[in-house]
Amino acid sequence: MFVSPIRRWLMPRPEKLLAPFLREGMTVLEPGPGMGFFTLIMARMMGTTGRVIAVDIQPKMLDVLRKRTLRAGLQDRVETRLAQPDSMQIDNLNGSVDFVLAFAMVHEVPSAEAFFIEAAAALRTGGALLLVEPTGHVTREKFEVELEAARRAGLGLTERPAVRGNMAATLRKT
Repeated sequence: MFVSPIRRWLMPRPEKLLAPFLREGMTVLEPGPGMGFFTLIMARMMGTTGRVIAVDIQPKMLDVLRKRTLRAGLQDRVETRLAQPDSMQIDNLNGSVDFVLAFAMVHEVPSAEAFFIEAAAALRTGGALLLVEPTGHVTREKFEVELEAARRAGLGLTERPAVRGNMAATLRKT
């Protein structure tokens, strides 16, 4: 189901959702990419000079993602990293990431606070983070708690885009 064409019907169009954030040559951080539903699309959208750093705690998901990038000829644009439950292992990215896609994953991490601190450190000043959480898994109150954790980490709320079946927020590093 994660990479099924049916998911494209149920989900917002990834290209439309991501277009305001992505440009040629950007560096994107995608925590929790699963098997790469958004990863391959972002790698294509950013052209040959862009790169996606996909970070997951599940080695099997990263193995599948690597195979998919190879089949798609995108292996030079996608870097996979194995995270730990309490850290994305991205200290060397500080201030170098243009965009973070946090799609339906913050509610899965042990600490939203720790996640947003790491993501904010990786972002360059002015960089954006798109937070999307499914309404079936996350309450409005829990989403607001996540937004408060992001604010404390130095990410300011700039917009609440409409994403069908989800709650969403665009955050920027100030």
